[in-house]
Amino acid sequence: MTDHSELPLNRAAWMRFVRVVRAFVGSEVGWKARVLSLLLLVFLVGINAFNVISSYVGRDFMTAVADRKMLEFVWQAVLYVAMFGASTVVAVLYRFCEERLGLLWREWLTRRAIGLYLVHPVYYRLDETGEIANPDQRIADDIKAFTTTTLSFVLMILNGTFTIIAFSGVMWTISPLLFGVAVLYATMGSYLTVFLGRPLVWLNYSQLDKEADFRSDLIHVRENSESIALLRRERGLRDRLQHHLDLLVLNFRQIIAVNRNLSFFTTGYNYLIQIIPALIVAPMFIRGEVEFGVITQSAMAFAQLLGAFSLIVTQFQSISAFAAVIARLGSLWEAIEQAQSRAVSQIRIAESDEGPLVFDHLTLKSPRDGRVLVADLSITVEPGMRVLVTGPNERAKLALLRATAGIWRAGEGVIQRPGLSRILLLPERPYVPPGTLRQALLGNGQEGRVADDTVLAVLHQVGLERVVKQTGGLDTERHWGDVLSLGEQQLLSCARLFLAEPAFVILERPNTALSAGQVEMLLDWLRERHIAYLAIGNGEDQATVRYYDYALSMEDQGLWRWEPIESRPSRPFDTAAQGTA
Repeated sequence: MTDHSELPLNRAAWMRFVRVVRAFVGSEVGWKARVLSLLLLVFLVGINAFNVISSYVGRDFMTAVADRKMLEFVWQAVLYVAMFGASTVVAVLYRFCEERLGLLWREWLTRRAIGLYLVHPVYYRLDETGEIANPDQRIADDIKAFTTTTLSFVLMILNGTFTIIAFSGVMWTISPLLFGVAVLYATMGSYLTVFLGRPLVWLNYSQLDKEADFRSDLIHVRENSESIALLRRERGLRDRLQHHLDLLVLNFRQIIAVNRNLSFFTTGYNYLIQIIPALIVAPMFIRGEVEFGVITQSAMAFAQLLGAFSLIVTQFQSISAFAAVIARLGSLWEAIEQAQSRAVSQIRIAESDEGPLVFDHLTLKSPRDGRVLVADLSITVEPGMRVLVTGPNERAKLALLRATAGIWRAGEGVIQRPGLSRILLLPERPYVPPGTLRQALLGNGQEGRVADDTVLAVLHQVGLERVVKQTGGLDTERHWGDVLSLGEQQLLSCARLFLAEPAFVILERPNTALSAGQVEMLLDWLRERHIAYLAIGNGEDQATVRYYDYALSMEDQGLWRWEPIESRPSRPFDTAAQGTA
């Protein structure tokens, strides 16, 4: 297991923490945060004021009991109840403002994290590199823990400060010796707590990832239950889940062991708090130097003051978990920043609304070992041209597809392409996001601009009119990955393409999810509308070869061949003989 010294909780992580707080205060909801913070301070002062007053009321109440003064006893009892009532109102309002401020901060920070995470192609880079485990959990769970715990700790520190100010005078007037004992006792307790509990920081950090890995595998089983049942892959998945559970349990056992050792100290520490004031003040009462009620007042003041001084002792387990959350969020922000910087590559994308798709001296390399996949590719795909990308070099074909889409960064050269509104990609594995059928078929902002009759006619054309009836219409929300088969999802993607009518289409192995007849239907539709397309083939394209004008063959060692579909040379071009269409 990684040593705790490697925990990514450094000065940079704390600086990000400070920047996040400042950004929240200066945001569009910052004024609400400032109002709630001001109310919290007012209520915090009120709570401490009531605590101090209650200590004196309690003193006089107990003294009246000891002196057997019934009238004084009744009067002090009424004051006691009034103080409890006022303290209850202030405490409830304080808690309400704290929860509202925590929710406001969580909402703002989560929206900001989602905005940064879903900037193209940050989320793809994080998944591609695997540097950050479970970014989804960090955005959903860690931000929640971060905002609520930060606010709780800040308020505890403020409350502790007010308590020290309020009760130091009370304690000093009772006994300067007792005040000194409280400070010394809290200092020694804090040091020993940090010494004994330090491993908890890394263990909590690791536990969050192990919990997320276990939950991720369970989600995988739910999302792929049919495929698992058909292929009888239960045993392998069960072994994987058991392995992750073993790691989770082993790490948690270590947390429990550290907590056990820490609890031996903190429990004894808290027990002694109850007896120390009496050991010092009781002899003063016996000597007649103080009233009987001073004993209970000193116990309350000592507990309050020591609680303020001993935040590290009483909250160390929460502090260790909080440190892990800060480290995890710091790693996420750092990975997002790096992904944004890596998104800038030597491959330059030039967009224009009109014109051809041009690959100008494009070289694509493997991001892992730098091996050349495509060497100095220079071809032009004119509007209306139909191109089949074939050949044995599957990685080169995939790299060309991703480079055209703008997510491949390893290489150099220029790709000139139409704007995003005029070029559309149909990947091999279809993606239909959850939502309504209308949202799945039409781009953002286009839902109200296309008539229902037009949408229904296109669905009829691709053979999906029954889906509308079975799922309750165009505006019923569904998780389409669970409702539709893989082929139906691809047909839905074809319908989206038909409604968009782009100038260029990139098809990735269309015959994987579609039948031969469906592929011909798609290519016929594109040809009739003079839409240019570039199709990534998979060696099963003989039946549809008549639908293409040119072939781009990706050979090994970065070589490529460009030729009309009717007269294909018997060997690949040498890199020195590469040309353009």
